[in-house]
Amino acid sequence: MPKPGKRFNSECSRCTMTETFNGPDSGLDFLSAANLRINNTISPSYAFPGEEVLLFNLGASVNCIAGKVNYQLNHYDVLYVSSGMGFQISHQGDDEGHLYVYRAPGTDIHPVFHSSFEEAKKNNKRIRHLNRKVVYKMFDVSEGANKFIAGYTFYEDYTRAWPPHNHTDQEEVYSFIEGEGAMTVYEDDENQTFVTSVGVGDHVTIPVMNYHPVFSHDSALCFIWCIAGERYWVGDKNTDFMKGEKGDITT
Repeated sequence: MPKPGKRFNSECSRCTMTETFNGPDSGLDFLSAANLRINNTISPSYAFPGEEVLLFNLGASVNCIAGKVNYQLNHYDVLYVSSGMGFQISHQGDDEGHLYVYRAPGTDIHPVFHSSFEEAKKNNKRIRHLNRKVVYKMFDVSEGANKFIAGYTFYEDYTRAWPPHNHTDQEEVYSFIEGEGAMTVYEDDENQTFVTSVGVGDHVTIPVMNYHPVFSHDSALCFIWCIAGERYWVGDKNTDFMKGEKGDITT
């Protein structure tokens, strides 16, 4: 017997991927980002030829099949998917699945890498303690990739980035996922023309050679930092950044 037809519209959609920035208006040459929401369904199979992918899971647990292996991504877990590799997300439960999908160009193939946030919190090699803030290096230089490194930074209240720093060979985005605060992006002190409030859901792009300090207000603040370019973390390359004892730093 034939199955009955059904009517669907946009309100019925249970999986959407929406581009957040992708192109010259971002000021970036490499990085793109998208917002993926999924609710009790299986996504299409995604693949981005010539681009590697980092998935940051911000919502309920989801499963991701990549390279024919199933990975369970819990809250704040990260998954690296190599250039051109297909992946598919599935979700079940009452709480919506929500991921940020970062992309950057690259042709070299590297293994899929699952970074568990719960494990990272127990691994001192992935943690850097700074003044009133903690950095988690979720995808570090020890993992294979073309351009990516990425992680989380957690601020206490009334905290600012110090010392200010910029990069000669890395572009970056800060994606704010907890709390609220402010951020500036500027070439030099005389040209501090971009000052903005930031909160959950905001992404601020940081083109090469821009300083980019963040300030928390009366609550804690957390953001993803995702870098495309040469693969190093500023605090490993320049110990003055870790000490917080010097003025502006260029890496």
